[in-house]
Amino acid sequence: MDAFLQAFGLVFNVETLLVITGSAIFGLFVGALPGLTATMATALLVPVTFYMAPIPAIAAIISCTAMAITAGDLPGTLLRIPGTPASAAYVEDSYRMAQKGQAGLAIGIGVIGSVLGGLFGFVFLMFTAPALAKFALGFSSFEYFWLAVLGLSCAALISSGGMAKGALSLLLGLFIAQVGLDPLMGSQRFTFGLTELAGGISFIPAMIGMFALAEIMRAGRTGAPAIIQDNSRNPFKGTLKVLWKYRKNQIRGSIIGSLIGALPGVGGDLAAWVTYTLAKKTSKTPELFGKGHPEGLVEAGATNNAALSASWIPAMVFGIPGDAVTAIAVGVLVMKGLDPGPQLLTVHPENFYAVMLVFVIANILMLPLGYVAARTARWIFEVPRALLNAAILLFCIVGSFSINNTMFGVGIMLVLGIVAYVLERRQFAIAPIILGIVLGPLVETNFTTSMIITSGNFAGFFGRPIAGVLGAATIIIWGLAIFGTIRRTMIERAERKSPVLPVAN
Repeated sequence: MDAFLQAFGLVFNVETLLVITGSAIFGLFVGALPGLTATMATALLVPVTFYMAPIPAIAAIISCTAMAITAGDLPGTLLRIPGTPASAAYVEDSYRMAQKGQAGLAIGIGVIGSVLGGLFGFVFLMFTAPALAKFALGFSSFEYFWLAVLGLSCAALISSGGMAKGALSLLLGLFIAQVGLDPLMGSQRFTFGLTELAGGISFIPAMIGMFALAEIMRAGRTGAPAIIQDNSRNPFKGTLKVLWKYRKNQIRGSIIGSLIGALPGVGGDLAAWVTYTLAKKTSKTPELFGKGHPEGLVEAGATNNAALSASWIPAMVFGIPGDAVTAIAVGVLVMKGLDPGPQLLTVHPENFYAVMLVFVIANILMLPLGYVAARTARWIFEVPRALLNAAILLFCIVGSFSINNTMFGVGIMLVLGIVAYVLERRQFAIAPIILGIVLGPLVETNFTTSMIITSGNFAGFFGRPIAGVLGAATIIIWGLAIFGTIRRTMIERAERKSPVLPVAN
Protein backbone atom coordinates (compact mmCIF):
# COMPACT_ATOMS: atom_id res chain seq x y z
CA MET A 1 0.00 0.00 0.00
CA ASP A 2 2.90 2.34 0.72
CA ALA A 3 4.28 1.68 -2.76
CA PHE A 4 0.85 2.40 -4.26
CA LEU A 5 0.63 5.74 -2.42
CA GLN A 6 4.13 6.64 -3.60
CA ALA A 7 3.03 5.81 -7.14
CA PHE A 8 0.13 8.27 -6.78
CA GLY A 9 2.62 10.99 -5.90
CA LEU A 10 4.79 10.13 -8.92
CA VAL A 11 1.88 10.28 -11.37
CA PHE A 12 -0.54 12.91 -10.02
CA ASN A 13 1.70 15.93 -10.30
CA VAL A 14 1.68 18.79 -12.77
CA GLU A 15 4.71 17.63 -14.80
CA THR A 16 3.53 14.04 -15.36
CA LEU A 17 -0.07 15.01 -16.13
CA LEU A 18 1.06 17.64 -18.66
CA VAL A 19 3.38 15.10 -20.28
CA ILE A 20 0.54 12.55 -20.54
CA THR A 21 -1.82 15.09 -22.09
CA GLY A 22 0.74 16.47 -24.54
CA SER A 23 1.90 13.01 -25.60
CA ALA A 24 -1.68 11.85 -26.11
CA ILE A 25 -2.41 14.83 -28.37
CA PHE A 26 0.80 14.15 -30.31
CA GLY A 27 -0.13 10.47 -30.68
CA LEU A 28 -3.60 11.45 -31.84
CA PHE A 29 -2.15 13.71 -34.54
CA VAL A 30 0.43 11.21 -35.81
CA GLY A 31 -1.90 8.20 -35.63
CA ALA A 32 -4.62 9.96 -37.61
CA LEU A 33 -2.28 10.76 -40.51
CA PRO A 34 -2.36 8.09 -43.24
CA GLY A 35 0.92 6.23 -43.47
CA LEU A 36 2.27 7.19 -40.03
CA THR A 37 2.21 4.52 -37.31
CA ALA A 38 2.15 4.33 -33.52
CA THR A 39 5.70 2.95 -33.54
CA MET A 40 6.87 5.97 -35.54
CA ALA A 41 5.13 8.35 -33.11
CA THR A 42 6.82 6.64 -30.17
CA ALA A 43 10.23 6.72 -31.83
CA LEU A 44 9.87 10.45 -32.48
CA LEU A 45 9.21 11.03 -28.76
CA VAL A 46 12.33 9.22 -27.54
CA PRO A 47 14.72 12.22 -27.94
CA VAL A 48 12.28 14.33 -25.89
CA THR A 49 12.32 11.80 -23.04
CA PHE A 50 16.07 12.40 -22.56
CA TYR A 51 15.17 15.54 -20.58
CA MET A 52 12.45 13.96 -18.41
CA ALA A 53 12.37 12.08 -15.15
CA PRO A 54 11.85 8.28 -15.44
CA ILE A 55 8.08 8.17 -14.78
CA PRO A 56 7.14 11.09 -17.09
CA ALA A 57 9.36 9.56 -19.79
CA ILE A 58 7.54 6.20 -19.67
CA ALA A 59 4.20 8.02 -19.31
CA ALA A 60 4.92 9.86 -22.57
CA ILE A 61 5.48 6.60 -24.44
CA ILE A 62 2.42 4.84 -22.97
CA SER A 63 -0.05 7.67 -23.60
CA CYS A 64 1.31 8.42 -27.08
CA THR A 65 1.11 4.76 -28.13
CA ALA A 66 -2.39 4.17 -26.76
CA MET A 67 -3.77 7.24 -28.51
CA ALA A 68 -1.90 6.63 -31.80
CA ILE A 69 -3.23 3.07 -32.06
CA THR A 70 -6.79 4.25 -31.45
CA ALA A 71 -6.40 7.20 -33.85
CA GLY A 72 -5.10 4.80 -36.50
CA ASP A 73 -8.71 3.70 -36.98
CA LEU A 74 -9.69 7.17 -38.24
CA PRO A 75 -8.04 6.93 -41.70
CA GLY A 76 -9.25 3.33 -41.89
CA THR A 77 -12.85 4.40 -41.36
CA LEU A 78 -12.80 7.50 -43.53
CA LEU A 79 -10.30 6.61 -46.26
CA ARG A 80 -9.89 2.79 -46.08
CA ILE A 81 -6.25 3.24 -45.03
CA PRO A 82 -5.61 1.15 -41.86
CA GLY A 83 -3.31 2.80 -39.35
CA THR A 84 -1.88 -0.52 -38.12
CA PRO A 85 -1.76 -4.13 -39.37
CA ALA A 86 -4.28 -4.92 -36.62
CA SER A 87 -6.82 -2.41 -37.92
CA ALA A 88 -6.51 -3.99 -41.37
CA ALA A 89 -8.52 -6.89 -39.96
CA TYR A 90 -11.69 -4.81 -39.69
CA VAL A 91 -11.04 -1.88 -42.05
CA GLU A 92 -13.62 -3.13 -44.55
CA ASP A 93 -16.39 -3.07 -41.96
CA SER A 94 -15.53 0.37 -40.59
CA TYR A 95 -15.17 1.84 -44.11
CA ARG A 96 -18.47 0.33 -45.27
CA MET A 97 -20.16 1.75 -42.18
CA ALA A 98 -18.86 5.19 -43.16
CA GLN A 99 -20.29 4.72 -46.65
CA LYS A 100 -23.66 3.95 -45.05
CA GLY A 101 -23.56 7.22 -43.13
CA GLN A 102 -22.30 5.64 -39.89
CA ALA A 103 -18.79 7.09 -39.80
CA GLY A 104 -19.32 8.59 -36.35
CA LEU A 105 -20.70 5.33 -34.99
CA ALA A 106 -17.74 3.35 -36.34
CA ILE A 107 -15.27 5.82 -34.80
CA GLY A 108 -17.21 5.85 -31.52
CA ILE A 109 -17.12 2.04 -31.33
CA GLY A 110 -13.38 2.12 -31.93
CA VAL A 111 -12.72 4.78 -29.28
CA ILE A 112 -14.99 3.52 -26.48
CA GLY A 113 -14.21 -0.13 -27.27
CA SER A 114 -10.48 0.63 -27.07
CA VAL A 115 -10.96 2.41 -23.74
CA LEU A 116 -12.83 -0.54 -22.24
CA GLY A 117 -10.33 -3.00 -23.68
CA GLY A 118 -7.38 -0.96 -22.40
CA LEU A 119 -8.86 -0.72 -18.89
CA PHE A 120 -9.49 -4.47 -18.91
CA GLY A 121 -5.88 -4.99 -19.98
CA PHE A 122 -4.80 -2.78 -17.06
CA VAL A 123 -6.73 -4.90 -14.53
CA PHE A 124 -5.41 -8.03 -16.20
CA LEU A 125 -1.87 -6.67 -15.99
CA MET A 126 -2.23 -5.76 -12.32
CA PHE A 127 -3.29 -9.20 -11.15
CA THR A 128 -1.61 -11.61 -13.55
CA ALA A 129 1.67 -9.96 -14.59
CA PRO A 130 4.13 -12.26 -12.78
CA ALA A 131 2.26 -15.54 -13.38
CA LEU A 132 1.46 -14.87 -17.04
CA ALA A 133 4.95 -13.63 -17.84
CA LYS A 134 6.38 -16.82 -16.37
CA PHE A 135 3.93 -18.84 -18.48
CA ALA A 136 4.87 -16.88 -21.62
CA LEU A 137 8.55 -17.55 -20.96
CA GLY A 138 7.76 -21.26 -21.26
CA PHE A 139 6.85 -20.78 -24.93
CA SER A 140 9.45 -22.18 -27.30
CA SER A 141 9.83 -21.89 -31.05
CA PHE A 142 7.31 -24.72 -31.50
CA GLU A 143 4.49 -22.83 -29.77
CA TYR A 144 5.29 -19.56 -31.54
CA PHE A 145 5.30 -21.32 -34.91
CA TRP A 146 1.83 -22.79 -34.44
CA LEU A 147 0.49 -19.55 -32.98
CA ALA A 148 1.69 -17.59 -36.02
CA VAL A 149 0.33 -20.23 -38.43
CA LEU A 150 -3.02 -20.08 -36.63
CA GLY A 151 -3.12 -16.31 -37.11
CA LEU A 152 -2.23 -16.65 -40.79
CA SER A 153 -4.95 -19.26 -41.20
CA CYS A 154 -7.49 -16.83 -39.78
CA ALA A 155 -6.61 -14.26 -42.44
CA ALA A 156 -6.99 -16.77 -45.27
CA LEU A 157 -10.24 -18.30 -44.03
CA ILE A 158 -12.17 -15.03 -43.53
CA SER A 159 -11.00 -13.22 -46.67
CA SER A 160 -13.77 -11.77 -48.80
CA GLY A 161 -12.71 -13.44 -52.06
CA GLY A 162 -13.03 -16.97 -50.74
CA MET A 163 -10.65 -19.41 -49.07
CA ALA A 164 -8.66 -20.29 -52.21
CA LYS A 165 -7.97 -16.68 -53.17
CA GLY A 166 -7.30 -15.83 -49.52
CA ALA A 167 -4.69 -18.62 -49.34
CA LEU A 168 -3.03 -17.37 -52.54
CA SER A 169 -2.94 -13.82 -51.16
CA LEU A 170 -1.41 -15.15 -47.96
CA LEU A 171 1.27 -17.05 -49.90
CA LEU A 172 2.10 -13.86 -51.81
CA GLY A 173 2.58 -12.03 -48.50
CA LEU A 174 4.81 -14.83 -47.20
CA PHE A 175 6.86 -14.66 -50.39
CA ILE A 176 7.37 -10.92 -49.99
CA ALA A 177 8.50 -11.59 -46.41
CA GLN A 178 11.23 -13.88 -47.79
CA VAL A 179 12.98 -10.99 -49.56
CA GLY A 180 16.19 -9.97 -47.80
CA LEU A 181 18.61 -11.80 -45.57
CA ASP A 182 17.95 -15.25 -44.17
CA PRO A 183 17.27 -14.64 -40.44
CA LEU A 184 19.50 -17.53 -39.31
CA MET A 185 22.12 -18.02 -42.03
CA GLY A 186 22.43 -14.42 -43.25
CA SER A 187 22.38 -15.36 -46.94
CA GLN A 188 20.65 -13.06 -49.45
CA ARG A 189 17.37 -14.11 -51.06
CA PHE A 190 15.53 -12.45 -53.96
CA THR A 191 17.58 -9.26 -53.63
CA PHE A 192 18.70 -9.23 -57.32
CA GLY A 193 21.89 -7.47 -56.30
CA LEU A 194 20.06 -4.48 -54.80
CA THR A 195 21.49 -3.35 -51.46
CA GLU A 196 18.16 -1.83 -50.42
CA LEU A 197 16.43 -5.22 -50.65
CA ALA A 198 18.95 -6.82 -48.28
CA GLY A 199 17.01 -5.37 -45.35
CA GLY A 200 13.76 -6.84 -46.62
CA ILE A 201 10.51 -5.13 -47.58
CA SER A 202 9.00 -3.15 -44.72
CA PHE A 203 5.32 -3.71 -44.09
CA ILE A 204 4.66 0.04 -43.75
CA PRO A 205 5.29 1.00 -47.43
CA ALA A 206 3.57 -2.24 -48.39
CA MET A 207 0.51 -1.43 -46.29
CA ILE A 208 0.41 2.17 -47.54
CA GLY A 209 0.65 1.11 -51.18
CA MET A 210 -1.76 -1.81 -51.03
CA PHE A 211 -4.50 0.08 -49.24
CA ALA A 212 -4.02 3.81 -49.82
CA LEU A 213 -2.56 3.91 -53.34
CA ALA A 214 -4.85 1.14 -54.58
CA GLU A 215 -7.84 3.06 -53.17
CA ILE A 216 -6.75 6.25 -54.99
CA MET A 217 -6.40 4.32 -58.27
CA ARG A 218 -9.79 2.68 -57.82
CA ALA A 219 -11.45 6.02 -57.00
CA GLY A 220 -9.90 7.56 -60.09
CA ARG A 221 -11.27 4.76 -62.28
CA THR A 222 -14.80 4.43 -60.93
CA GLY A 223 -15.36 7.58 -58.90
CA ALA A 224 -15.46 7.25 -55.12
CA PRO A 225 -18.89 6.65 -53.59
CA ALA A 226 -20.11 9.57 -51.55
CA ILE A 227 -19.85 9.11 -47.80
CA ILE A 228 -23.04 10.26 -46.14
CA GLN A 229 -22.83 12.23 -42.91
CA ASP A 230 -25.31 11.48 -40.20
CA ASN A 231 -23.86 11.08 -36.73
CA SER A 232 -20.30 12.29 -37.29
CA ARG A 233 -21.33 15.48 -35.51
CA ASN A 234 -22.25 13.39 -32.47
CA PRO A 235 -19.91 10.39 -32.88
CA PHE A 236 -20.76 8.63 -29.62
CA LYS A 237 -24.51 8.60 -30.34
CA GLY A 238 -25.74 5.00 -30.32
CA THR A 239 -22.30 3.60 -29.49
CA LEU A 240 -23.16 2.34 -26.01
CA LYS A 241 -26.25 0.62 -27.39
CA VAL A 242 -24.15 -1.25 -29.96
CA LEU A 243 -21.49 -2.15 -27.38
CA TRP A 244 -24.15 -3.48 -25.04
CA LYS A 245 -25.70 -5.53 -27.85
CA TYR A 246 -22.31 -7.11 -28.57
CA ARG A 247 -21.07 -7.12 -24.97
CA LYS A 248 -19.96 -10.76 -25.24
CA ASN A 249 -17.71 -9.82 -28.15
CA GLN A 250 -16.30 -6.91 -26.14
CA ILE A 251 -15.46 -9.14 -23.18
CA ARG A 252 -14.09 -11.97 -25.29
CA GLY A 253 -11.94 -9.61 -27.39
CA SER A 254 -10.48 -8.04 -24.24
CA ILE A 255 -9.64 -11.44 -22.73
CA ILE A 256 -8.05 -12.89 -25.87
CA GLY A 257 -6.18 -9.65 -26.55
CA SER A 258 -4.73 -9.71 -23.04
CA LEU A 259 -3.64 -13.35 -23.35
CA ILE A 260 -2.01 -13.04 -26.79
CA GLY A 261 -0.57 -9.58 -26.10
CA ALA A 262 1.37 -11.00 -23.16
CA LEU A 263 3.38 -13.28 -25.45
CA PRO A 264 6.79 -11.75 -26.26
CA GLY A 265 7.18 -10.72 -29.87
CA VAL A 266 3.54 -11.30 -30.85
CA GLY A 267 1.70 -8.12 -29.85
CA GLY A 268 -1.79 -7.02 -30.80
CA ASP A 269 -1.58 -7.46 -34.59
CA LEU A 270 -2.11 -11.22 -34.46
CA ALA A 271 -4.67 -10.92 -31.64
CA ALA A 272 -6.96 -8.63 -33.67
CA TRP A 273 -7.03 -11.08 -36.56
CA VAL A 274 -7.78 -14.00 -34.27
CA THR A 275 -10.66 -12.23 -32.51
CA TYR A 276 -12.16 -10.88 -35.75
CA THR A 277 -12.12 -14.41 -37.19
CA LEU A 278 -13.65 -15.81 -34.01
CA ALA A 279 -16.38 -13.17 -34.12
CA LYS A 280 -17.25 -14.12 -37.70
CA LYS A 281 -17.21 -17.86 -37.04
CA THR A 282 -19.47 -17.58 -33.98
CA SER A 283 -21.77 -14.87 -35.35
CA LYS A 284 -25.40 -15.54 -36.26
CA THR A 285 -24.93 -13.30 -39.32
CA PRO A 286 -21.44 -14.08 -40.71
CA GLU A 287 -22.53 -13.06 -44.20
CA LEU A 288 -22.69 -9.41 -43.04
CA PHE A 289 -18.99 -9.25 -42.09
CA GLY A 290 -16.98 -7.04 -44.42
CA LYS A 291 -20.11 -5.16 -45.47
CA GLY A 292 -20.39 -2.64 -42.64
CA HIS A 293 -21.31 -4.89 -39.70
CA PRO A 294 -20.16 -3.66 -36.25
CA GLU A 295 -19.83 -7.05 -34.51
CA GLY A 296 -16.28 -7.83 -35.62
CA LEU A 297 -15.32 -4.18 -35.16
CA VAL A 298 -16.37 -4.33 -31.50
CA GLU A 299 -14.39 -7.49 -30.74
CA ALA A 300 -11.20 -6.70 -32.67
CA GLY A 301 -11.23 -3.06 -31.51
CA ALA A 302 -11.34 -4.15 -27.87
CA THR A 303 -8.45 -6.50 -28.58
CA ASN A 304 -6.13 -3.70 -29.76
CA ASN A 305 -5.64 -1.81 -26.51
CA ALA A 306 -6.05 -4.88 -24.30
CA ALA A 307 -3.11 -6.45 -26.15
CA LEU A 308 -1.19 -3.17 -25.85
CA SER A 309 -1.55 -3.19 -22.06
CA ALA A 310 -0.71 -6.89 -21.79
CA SER A 311 2.38 -6.51 -23.98
CA TRP A 312 3.97 -4.67 -21.06
CA ILE A 313 3.86 -7.82 -18.93
CA PRO A 314 7.00 -9.46 -20.35
CA ALA A 315 8.60 -6.01 -20.78
CA MET A 316 8.15 -4.89 -17.16
CA VAL A 317 8.52 -8.23 -15.37
CA PHE A 318 11.28 -9.90 -17.40
CA GLY A 319 12.63 -7.16 -19.66
CA ILE A 320 11.47 -8.96 -22.82
CA PRO A 321 9.65 -6.62 -25.22
CA GLY A 322 6.23 -7.74 -26.40
CA ASP A 323 6.32 -5.60 -29.55
CA ALA A 324 8.23 -2.76 -31.21
CA VAL A 325 6.78 -0.10 -28.91
CA THR A 326 7.68 -1.92 -25.70
CA ALA A 327 11.15 -2.53 -27.15
CA ILE A 328 11.55 1.26 -27.33
CA ALA A 329 10.16 1.58 -23.81
CA VAL A 330 12.60 -0.99 -22.43
CA GLY A 331 15.44 1.07 -23.90
CA VAL A 332 14.10 4.19 -22.19
CA LEU A 333 13.79 2.32 -18.86
CA VAL A 334 17.40 1.16 -19.08
CA MET A 335 18.53 4.65 -20.07
CA LYS A 336 16.80 6.05 -16.96
CA GLY A 337 18.44 3.50 -14.67
CA LEU A 338 15.26 1.46 -14.13
CA ASP A 339 16.33 -1.92 -15.44
CA PRO A 340 13.15 -3.89 -16.20
CA GLY A 341 12.92 -7.32 -14.63
CA PRO A 342 11.81 -9.03 -11.41
CA GLN A 343 13.68 -6.46 -9.30
CA LEU A 344 11.42 -3.74 -10.66
CA LEU A 345 8.56 -5.30 -8.65
CA THR A 346 10.64 -5.89 -5.53
CA VAL A 347 13.17 -3.05 -5.29
CA HIS A 348 11.09 -0.31 -6.99
CA PRO A 349 7.43 -1.42 -6.76
CA GLU A 350 6.26 2.22 -6.75
CA ASN A 351 7.55 2.60 -10.32
CA PHE A 352 5.63 -0.48 -11.44
CA TYR A 353 2.37 0.82 -9.92
CA ALA A 354 3.03 4.26 -11.38
CA VAL A 355 3.16 2.75 -14.86
CA MET A 356 -0.16 1.01 -14.13
CA LEU A 357 -1.76 4.30 -13.13
CA VAL A 358 -0.52 5.92 -16.33
CA PHE A 359 -2.37 3.22 -18.27
CA VAL A 360 -5.63 4.21 -16.56
CA ILE A 361 -5.16 7.94 -17.18
CA ALA A 362 -4.13 7.44 -20.82
CA ASN A 363 -7.17 5.26 -21.54
CA ILE A 364 -9.61 7.62 -19.84
CA LEU A 365 -8.07 10.55 -21.75
CA MET A 366 -9.01 8.78 -24.98
CA LEU A 367 -12.68 9.61 -24.46
CA PRO A 368 -12.50 13.43 -24.72
CA LEU A 369 -9.66 13.42 -27.26
CA GLY A 370 -11.31 10.72 -29.33
CA TYR A 371 -14.55 12.70 -29.32
CA VAL A 372 -12.75 15.82 -30.55
CA ALA A 373 -10.95 13.78 -33.22
CA ALA A 374 -14.21 12.28 -34.46
CA ARG A 375 -15.89 15.70 -34.57
CA THR A 376 -13.05 17.30 -36.51
CA ALA A 377 -12.60 14.29 -38.80
CA ARG A 378 -15.96 15.02 -40.46
CA TRP A 379 -14.34 18.01 -42.17
CA ILE A 380 -12.64 15.56 -44.46
CA PHE A 381 -16.01 14.98 -46.15
CA GLU A 382 -16.14 18.61 -47.22
CA VAL A 383 -12.86 18.43 -49.18
CA PRO A 384 -13.24 17.78 -52.95
CA ARG A 385 -12.21 14.22 -53.78
CA ALA A 386 -9.50 15.30 -56.23
CA LEU A 387 -7.78 17.44 -53.58
CA LEU A 388 -8.25 14.72 -50.98
CA ASN A 389 -6.61 12.12 -53.23
CA ALA A 390 -3.68 14.48 -53.82
CA ALA A 391 -3.25 15.00 -50.07
CA ILE A 392 -3.48 11.25 -49.41
CA LEU A 393 -0.86 10.56 -52.08
CA LEU A 394 1.43 13.14 -50.47
CA PHE A 395 1.07 11.44 -47.08
CA CYS A 396 1.71 8.08 -48.73
CA ILE A 397 4.99 9.33 -50.20
CA VAL A 398 6.08 10.95 -46.93
CA GLY A 399 5.18 7.88 -44.87
CA SER A 400 7.01 5.51 -47.24
CA PHE A 401 10.06 7.76 -47.50
CA SER A 402 10.37 8.21 -43.72
CA ILE A 403 10.96 4.50 -43.04
CA ASN A 404 14.59 4.53 -44.21
CA ASN A 405 14.83 8.09 -45.56
CA THR A 406 15.25 6.82 -49.13
CA MET A 407 13.11 6.84 -52.25
CA PHE A 408 13.31 3.06 -52.35
CA GLY A 409 10.41 2.83 -49.90
CA VAL A 410 8.37 5.05 -52.22
CA GLY A 411 9.14 2.69 -55.10
CA ILE A 412 8.01 -0.30 -53.04
CA MET A 413 4.81 1.55 -52.22
CA LEU A 414 4.11 2.27 -55.89
CA VAL A 415 4.83 -1.27 -57.10
CA LEU A 416 2.76 -3.01 -54.41
CA GLY A 417 -0.02 -0.46 -54.83
CA ILE A 418 -0.33 -1.40 -58.52
CA VAL A 419 -0.22 -5.11 -57.60
CA ALA A 420 -2.99 -4.62 -55.05
CA TYR A 421 -5.11 -2.69 -57.54
CA VAL A 422 -4.85 -5.51 -60.09
CA LEU A 423 -5.58 -8.19 -57.49
CA GLU A 424 -8.59 -6.37 -56.06
CA ARG A 425 -10.12 -6.05 -59.53
CA ARG A 426 -10.05 -9.85 -59.59
CA GLN A 427 -11.60 -10.18 -56.11
CA PHE A 428 -8.38 -11.14 -54.28
CA ALA A 429 -8.24 -10.04 -50.63
CA ILE A 430 -5.38 -7.68 -49.74
CA ALA A 431 -5.39 -7.97 -45.94
CA PRO A 432 -3.89 -11.53 -45.90
CA ILE A 433 -0.91 -10.21 -47.90
CA ILE A 434 -0.17 -7.63 -45.20
CA LEU A 435 -0.46 -10.20 -42.41
CA GLY A 436 1.83 -12.55 -44.35
CA ILE A 437 4.47 -9.81 -44.58
CA VAL A 438 4.17 -9.04 -40.85
CA LEU A 439 4.14 -12.61 -39.53
CA GLY A 440 6.30 -14.21 -42.23
CA PRO A 441 9.61 -13.67 -40.40
CA LEU A 442 8.08 -15.02 -37.17
CA VAL A 443 6.89 -18.18 -38.95
CA GLU A 444 10.16 -18.74 -40.79
CA THR A 445 12.47 -18.12 -37.84
CA ASN A 446 10.55 -20.39 -35.47
CA PHE A 447 10.07 -23.10 -38.08
CA THR A 448 13.77 -23.18 -38.97
CA THR A 449 14.82 -23.10 -35.31
CA SER A 450 12.42 -25.92 -34.45
CA MET A 451 13.65 -28.07 -37.36
CA ILE A 452 17.23 -27.59 -36.19
CA ILE A 453 16.27 -28.60 -32.64
CA THR A 454 14.46 -31.76 -33.82
CA SER A 455 17.08 -32.59 -36.51
CA GLY A 456 14.42 -32.38 -39.21
CA ASN A 457 11.80 -34.50 -37.42
CA PHE A 458 8.44 -32.78 -37.91
CA ALA A 459 6.87 -34.88 -35.16
CA GLY A 460 8.73 -32.67 -32.69
CA PHE A 461 6.24 -29.88 -33.45
CA PHE A 462 3.66 -31.92 -31.51
CA GLY A 463 6.00 -33.10 -28.77
CA ARG A 464 5.16 -30.36 -26.24
CA PRO A 465 1.65 -30.12 -24.71
CA ILE A 466 0.80 -26.54 -25.71
CA ALA A 467 2.43 -26.90 -29.13
CA GLY A 468 0.48 -30.11 -29.71
CA VAL A 469 -2.83 -28.43 -28.84
CA LEU A 470 -2.11 -25.42 -31.09
CA GLY A 471 -0.96 -27.67 -33.93
CA ALA A 472 -3.99 -29.93 -33.67
CA ALA A 473 -6.32 -26.91 -33.55
CA THR A 474 -4.71 -25.41 -36.68
CA ILE A 475 -4.97 -28.70 -38.61
CA ILE A 476 -8.59 -29.21 -37.53
CA ILE A 477 -9.52 -25.67 -38.61
CA TRP A 478 -7.98 -26.17 -42.04
CA GLY A 479 -9.55 -29.62 -42.35
CA LEU A 480 -13.02 -28.33 -41.52
CA ALA A 481 -12.60 -25.42 -43.93
CA ILE A 482 -11.48 -27.68 -46.80
CA PHE A 483 -14.21 -30.23 -46.05
CA GLY A 484 -16.84 -27.46 -45.99
CA THR A 485 -15.63 -26.11 -49.33
CA ILE A 486 -15.70 -29.56 -50.96
CA ARG A 487 -19.16 -30.25 -49.55
CA ARG A 488 -20.56 -26.95 -50.85
CA THR A 489 -19.03 -27.62 -54.29
CA MET A 490 -20.60 -31.09 -54.46
CA ILE A 491 -24.00 -29.72 -53.44
CA GLU A 492 -23.82 -26.97 -56.09
CA ARG A 493 -22.87 -29.51 -58.78
CA ALA A 494 -25.72 -31.80 -57.75
CA GLU A 495 -28.18 -28.91 -57.94
CA ARG A 496 -26.98 -27.98 -61.42
CA LYS A 497 -27.30 -31.58 -62.66
CA SER A 498 -30.80 -32.13 -61.28
CA PRO A 499 -32.73 -28.86 -61.45
CA VAL A 500 -36.09 -28.73 -59.72
CA LEU A 501 -38.88 -29.21 -62.32
CA PRO A 502 -42.02 -27.07 -62.09
CA VAL A 503 -45.06 -28.86 -60.66
CA ALA A 504 -47.95 -29.13 -63.10
CA ASN A 505 -51.35 -27.87 -62.03
